[in-house]
Amino acid sequence: MNLLMNILWIVLGGLLTCVEYIIASLLLMVTIVGIPFGFQTLKLAVLALCPFGRQVRSCPGDGGCLSVLMNIIWILVGGIWISLSHLAFGLLLCVTIIGIPFGLQHFKLAGLALTPFGKEIV
Repeated sequence: MNLLMNILWIVLGGLLTCVEYIIASLLLMVTIVGIPFGFQTLKLAVLALCPFGRQVRSCPGDGGCLSVLMNIIWILVGGIWISLSHLAFGLLLCVTIIGIPFGLQHFKLAGLALTPFGKEIV
């Protein structure tokens, strides 16, 4: 079932979202300061490609205070807007019964987009 849902997700816009995150990641990695943020957008690209059957978990002890600091910078620089856009798409999709599974995946992406440092995709 996850395979079918992931195929539908890719066809209905998941591939476009993944490509956008990859382009943003490459642009961020142009500078040395942007490399950690570029890796986080790659993490979002992986989840945006096939979100069904995957979970986002916090890595215990991964990064510590640095992870918190980087998440704060991420939120201030643009993470809040990425998260809000996924939240809006999730709410829009949850209006119909058919769209609920896809809306829930956008909520998963919104959570990761808000604080990506110190999280892993399983």
